[in-house]
Amino acid sequence: MLKSATKWLACVFTLVSWACSGASATSDNKSNPENQMTETDSIPTATAPAAGDVLVDISTTAGDIQVRLFGDTPRHRDNFLKLVKEGFYDGVLFHRVINEFMVQTGDPDSRNAAPGKSLGTGGPGYTIESEIVYPRHFHRKGALAAARQGDQVNPERRSSGSQFYIVTGKAYNESQLKQMEGQMKMMQQQDIFNRLAAERRSKIMELRRNNDQAGIQKLQEELIAITEKEAAANPVALTPEQRKAYSTIGGTPHLDGQYTVFGEVTKGLDVVDKIQQVPTGAADRPLEDVKILKITVVK
Repeated sequence: MLKSATKWLACVFTLVSWACSGASATSDNKSNPENQMTETDSIPTATAPAAGDVLVDISTTAGDIQVRLFGDTPRHRDNFLKLVKEGFYDGVLFHRVINEFMVQTGDPDSRNAAPGKSLGTGGPGYTIESEIVYPRHFHRKGALAAARQGDQVNPERRSSGSQFYIVTGKAYNESQLKQMEGQMKMMQQQDIFNRLAAERRSKIMELRRNNDQAGIQKLQEELIAITEKEAAANPVALTPEQRKAYSTIGGTPHLDGQYTVFGEVTKGLDVVDKIQQVPTGAADRPLEDVKILKITVVK
């Protein structure tokens, strides 16, 4: 059995509550960059330039940002370049900005949006299969990642077809990093437990219909044991590169492995900092519009 199994289960789900919700645990919206569809000017890069990487310039009303799109996330890179070629991003707002977390953009409905209009549900009409290359790409400050719907409605973690965010985050000390690792392990256990429960949904529903509490408890204990074994076989820990980045320039480590990171800022991080500090109102929308003027591919 897992250590403190009762406490752990309270953080995940009992099979009864899982069957009722049919979903995984959700996070507070300020720590979860979702696509709700129903310092310095230059920083050291996290990964060495590789074949297939592409540089793009993002011109905004706050200044210019240069981003490198990763060649090892080709679906996201190629989709981004397609949208750039179409002028899809021209005029869209940074519609969701949270200081020490991230700045988000890419909703076509934000173009010329009236003040106070709720944003964040727009897109090109499709999603993209996830390309989570972890731990090679992680949520260090300056990382560019795809927004998406939450796990409860998007268990495959497919990315929004257009919305993306740039990480700002904050720096963590060693004690905080250790605590973060504990949270990452908890999330791993939640993911395993929820996957196992989903695979047995029909059995769980049958037990519930028969009000077989003993059967539910037995199955629950079996899934806990399997979860413990799988988690032990794939231990979660921050890499040396992550520890160095998160303790110096900072980032949002609790998002690692959950979202597709497909690029990083190479110049203009001071502009990103400027955007993250603007005053915001309802739904974290800037009170004064900050928009993308144009995105161009660097020749």
